[in-house]
Amino acid sequence: MAKDNLIELELTAMGHGGKAMGRHHGRMIFVPYAIPGERITARIVEDKRSYAHAEGVALLKASPDRVTPQCPHFGPGRCGGCQLQHIAYAAQLRYKREVVVDQIKRIGGVRKAERRVRQTIPSPEPWGYRSRAAFHVAPDGRLGFVSTDPPRIEPIERCYILHPAAMALLDSLDMDFSGIEQVRVQVGSDGSGMLILSTADDLAPELEVDMPVSVNLLLSDNEPVNLIGSAHTIYEVKGRYFRVTAGGFFQVNLPVAAILVDLVLERLNLQGNEAVLDLYAGVGLFSAFIAERAALVTVVESYPPAVTDADENLAEFEHVDLFEGGVGPVLRGLIEEGAAPYDAAVVDPPRAGLEPDVIAALAELAPPTLVYVSCDPGTLARDVKRLQRQGYRLLSVQPVDMFPQTYHIECVAHFARE
Repeated sequence: MAKDNLIELELTAMGHGGKAMGRHHGRMIFVPYAIPGERITARIVEDKRSYAHAEGVALLKASPDRVTPQCPHFGPGRCGGCQLQHIAYAAQLRYKREVVVDQIKRIGGVRKAERRVRQTIPSPEPWGYRSRAAFHVAPDGRLGFVSTDPPRIEPIERCYILHPAAMALLDSLDMDFSGIEQVRVQVGSDGSGMLILSTADDLAPELEVDMPVSVNLLLSDNEPVNLIGSAHTIYEVKGRYFRVTAGGFFQVNLPVAAILVDLVLERLNLQGNEAVLDLYAGVGLFSAFIAERAALVTVVESYPPAVTDADENLAEFEHVDLFEGGVGPVLRGLIEEGAAPYDAAVVDPPRAGLEPDVIAALAELAPPTLVYVSCDPGTLARDVKRLQRQGYRLLSVQPVDMFPQTYHIECVAHFARE
């Protein structure tokens, strides 16, 4: 090992997680806030024998893709919410595709993955796109994001990826956050603001809010309790409105949510007589648009408030069957009841990807078309391999930049039954 763990390193690729990678004496070194093509002096900070993590010490050769970050909270030991602000946006898109290609090839076992993975679709807004964000309460009462190096709460003056209306709501807060651990700030498409609070003991704090904002308490079991105003936020996507209960999931980048809907519909190519499964359906974002084009939509969601929202959001459609429960058990029940064949399935699982029992049930139901919306290329790649073993062929993967300035990558994968 070099003196003081210092090494000179040529960075050659971007890894999943936003760290640039380079080899030193045959092993891979991961460095945050660096860019492929750069040469740096780095210090090893975590040695894993077969690989290591390092921090940049000196920039010896800069990439032409390097830019000055907008946010003063960005960088080593600071906020940690963004990982790519030092990279020009066009290059971020390029690197994200390369990460997906690598994951699909290396983990998914698709040898010519570059032929399957398309160019990353950009976000219409690379800044100010997030409709919500969760802030932690620092010991001094200020709101901030968690920094992992070192572990602490970084107070935030301004978040550059937060929607301006949500940022304005944050700036207007004049509250005592004693006893509160987390504050989620969010705004709906109608401009309405909401605060979602979390406390250590699940007890509602004493509140006095002199502003037009709804306040809800999210219990440790993820159940919401309405304290002030409304329990719901309304989001608009492609001319349709979706009610989302406090604590429920909805895409944070609404223009990109519309792009996802278009991509899913394009791959389904519905003609009006199909039966479609929508699994991990949330509040019914995809179901609402599928129901306009299909004969039957079977909707499955496990989170009870989201099921209630989906029931409201899909109320106009008589040909939608809504099931509350885990996707695997619900699919198994449909199989045992002799459900009619499905023409297609849409899956939008959490970051952990598809459970083995879900893959087994899909293989048994065997819908000819499968559209997989993923928020994690690693688990998507793992599931590509599993689905291929069950007779599904990967046709394409479309990366979409739901989260500019961060390493997160949304993908829409298209499979056909062989």
